[in-house]
Amino acid sequence: MIKPLRGMRDLAFEDAKKFEYFIKVASNSAKNYGYEYIETPLLEETNLFKRSVGNSSDIVNKEMYQFIDKGGNDVCLRPEGTAGVVRFFISSKLDRQQQKYKFFYYGSMFRYERPQKGRFREFHQFGCESFGEDSVYEDYTIIELISSIFDKLNIGYNLEINSLGCEKCMPKYRDKLVNFLESKKENLCEDCNKRITTNPIRVLDCKNESCKEQLVEAPKITDNLCESCSNDFTKLKEVLEQNKINYKVNKNLVRGLDYYNKTAFEFISNEIGAQNAIAGGGRYDKLVSFLDGKPTPAIGFAIGIERVLELINLPESKREGYYFGTMDSKGVSKMLEAAKKARDKAKVFVEYEPKKLKAHLKNADKYNAKYCAVLGEDELQNGTIWVKDLDEKSQEVVDFNDFIKSIRLD
Repeated sequence: MIKPLRGMRDLAFEDAKKFEYFIKVASNSAKNYGYEYIETPLLEETNLFKRSVGNSSDIVNKEMYQFIDKGGNDVCLRPEGTAGVVRFFISSKLDRQQQKYKFFYYGSMFRYERPQKGRFREFHQFGCESFGEDSVYEDYTIIELISSIFDKLNIGYNLEINSLGCEKCMPKYRDKLVNFLESKKENLCEDCNKRITTNPIRVLDCKNESCKEQLVEAPKITDNLCESCSNDFTKLKEVLEQNKINYKVNKNLVRGLDYYNKTAFEFISNEIGAQNAIAGGGRYDKLVSFLDGKPTPAIGFAIGIERVLELINLPESKREGYYFGTMDSKGVSKMLEAAKKARDKAKVFVEYEPKKLKAHLKNADKYNAKYCAVLGEDELQNGTIWVKDLDEKSQEVVDFNDFIKSIRLD
């Protein structure tokens, strides 16, 4: 028997319903904040992610599904969504228009990593990317958008924020951090030692417990911000407090990708185990220029859908649509004709096999239909149809053509 590949899984039944529900809530929320839908390819040039995500990241070094295609191109399945949207932004010359653009997306991402609870090799993200707005109020608004999505889904969370500084304050901080890390390198893991020379700030994100102990006294970027970054971070905290969005400053929060600067944030759940980050993002003002576009301020986020599915309770389902059945084989063709017309307006289930009324009612209940409509021998002769409202528990025999005209979208 052929099974799904390791780290891949099928999405069906209850999880599929939760997925659809999440996408509906998140997409409507994004639209209310001025975002429009975008779909980028699953397959991109590998160089896109090497230049954006960064050669020092685990994603590029260890986790990409990378291969040479039949045309000799070095390509990979996308490991995250932001880089593809930025590539579109530049290739469509939107960076030259000096306007503000907002996009949202959702779909599969791929990383070859060790599968575990809440982490798969194919996973799904919902994300938003905002271009052309450099105000810290946009940082607040995008955090508010995520908060509103989780509030609508009744998902509890803890918000953690940090500032990663800018091109003015980061170099001085980087030097301080490297000096500190050099004094501790004998007690740091192999990955941390590599990052000292490639991207030292990523050391702060190490999950190794012994490394965490060594980093307690490490200098913090928030203590080394320039005046502009410090003022923005202070303003962000003020606006969050004014709008009653609780947060915690996590001075070691750096995110896993190289392109972030200034505001960084994560939404954490305490209900799903070790892989507890359910959303994260931040500002990436230099990424457009890194990928050869005109300098454009930008900020975005992604929600890990698989992790969120564990936290979603679907609203109580209500009966909807029509169940069509017949008690006489002569009625099947007429029922199919009626179903074709009805499907322009409503959800319709059709049972092709003639059954007794009791069996049809049982089927209609299984499909959670609101109406059960059945043709019997008498109804076929009289041009009528028997209809029961399964919510109201009322039933009647009505003219067949009038019934079809009365069908509506519930």
